[in-house]
Amino acid sequence: MTPTPILDLAVAADLSREDIDVTAVLDHLVQDAAATAPTSIGYPGAVDLDHTAVMTRLGSRLWNNIGDPADRGGVAHTRVLEQAVIAWVAELLAMPADDRWGYVTTGGTEGNLSALLAAYRRWPTARIFYSEAAHYSIPKIVGMLGAYQAVVRAHPDGEMDYDHLAELIRRRRRWPAIVVATAGTTMTEAVDDTSRIRAILAEHGMVGHLHVDAALSGIPLALDGKLRLDDAGGIGSIAISGHKFLGVPTPCGVVLIRDSVRNPAKQPIAYTNSDDTTVTGSRCGLAAALLWHAIATHGREGHRWRVTEARRVAAYAVEKIRAAGWRAWRYPHAFTVVLPTPPEPVRAKWLLATDGPVSHLICMPGITKGQIDALAADLTGAVRAPIPRPRSRR
Repeated sequence: MTPTPILDLAVAADLSREDIDVTAVLDHLVQDAAATAPTSIGYPGAVDLDHTAVMTRLGSRLWNNIGDPADRGGVAHTRVLEQAVIAWVAELLAMPADDRWGYVTTGGTEGNLSALLAAYRRWPTARIFYSEAAHYSIPKIVGMLGAYQAVVRAHPDGEMDYDHLAELIRRRRRWPAIVVATAGTTMTEAVDDTSRIRAILAEHGMVGHLHVDAALSGIPLALDGKLRLDDAGGIGSIAISGHKFLGVPTPCGVVLIRDSVRNPAKQPIAYTNSDDTTVTGSRCGLAAALLWHAIATHGREGHRWRVTEARRVAAYAVEKIRAAGWRAWRYPHAFTVVLPTPPEPVRAKWLLATDGPVSHLICMPGITKGQIDALAADLTGAVRAPIPRPRSRR
């Protein structure tokens, strides 16, 4: 039998060609993604939700949520669904109904940008404080804003060093402070303590804004009742990802900002008959519909069950990896399991996020114990490097 020739995707997709086999290119992408899915456990995207119903019904046309999410004009948009998503997430976070605004974003980065832009417009002389374990979008956004920054040390387990924050705040107490806390750091899923941050700001009489980048852990922690945007919490804004825990098959997210923080001036755009209040202007209405579908078909209790099951798999992963002769740990709330970086043969097979001597897998909803067993088998007997031990401060 003649073997099937291996497709060179870059060559096959070259648009300068006259004989492009569109079907072959698309099939290759799907087959390649399917082949690597069982070992792709290093990055946070839930794989247990079925979004086919939305893609089948809405995926064949443009849904453009241009303008403010509260606008009702125009056609072929899903702003009503977007408003429902914003309301559900805001209620989950106990955000006051009379002081909230938000929209569906392209992802956590746009959410962070939208929130920090609003805060910086309110306090244009502010210094922006963020942890060295913060998402890479934060320093990028600070640079885009042209703001002064102060980078706070993080402990080896990823949580912010509050003593260092206090020191940096004390040196800069003549200016307002915008502090970025993280609820689910990239490598360890650490959660910065916003109550301690608020106490430091109060101790130094600081005015300003507290933003939470909760792209990874926002929904699970809110379902636990451990992340709240009520008046007592003092949090001014939050960014949450939609393609992580909710598993939406397109990058998206939700940003919530206290309406009292935003510049109330609207910029009406005549030809769109809408107010320009978002970062991107045109926004993906399909993403809003997918988020709405994920929430509507499972509700709070369904998603709480998903959180519980994912954490059980993460706890199982720690046990199995340790039984294979490796050190591993996780926060009790976390889907993320941290371990020493495996040797190249293991990393060539398994897509694990790696930062120097430390790697992680993320047991998002849909990751199975069978996948964990297979990884543990590959780790058994493999040469391992030391892993920094997290400091016990709890």
